[in-house]
Amino acid sequence: MAVTMKKAAAEDVNVTFEDQQRINKFARHTSRVTELKEEIEVKKKHLQNLEDACDDIMMLDDSLLVPYQIGDVFISHSQEETQEMLEAAKEGLKEEIATLQSRVASIHQVLADLKVLLYAKFGNNINLEAEDS
Repeated sequence: MAVTMKKAAAEDVNVTFEDQQRINKFARHTSRVTELKEEIEVKKKHLQNLEDACDDIMMLDDSLLVPYQIGDVFISHSQEETQEMLEAAKEGLKEEIATLQSRVASIHQVLADLKVLLYAKFGNNINLEAEDS
């Protein structure tokens, strides 16, 4: 009988407006982390493509012009110029990836703080762990 009363008491946790705001904030941040991770993966694939292009250009004959896409247009450059442009693009992507990863880390810190608050109030009545799909 005591166990049933404890269960009933645990299920009757009052959700305040502030609690609901924290839960919503947690959900938004979790969604944002997922989006940022997907964006990081896309940028990493693009970076790998640029690295492969750099490797392929090294194997070319020096006298050939290499087409390089800028927007919707391909412009032919020397091998050295193309290599420099690819290196600059790679550095830009690496900086973007680092920025996104730092944003993910800061969001993870906010999520950890919210987890502490929400689990302290709701205990086992709330599940904040990500589901593996």
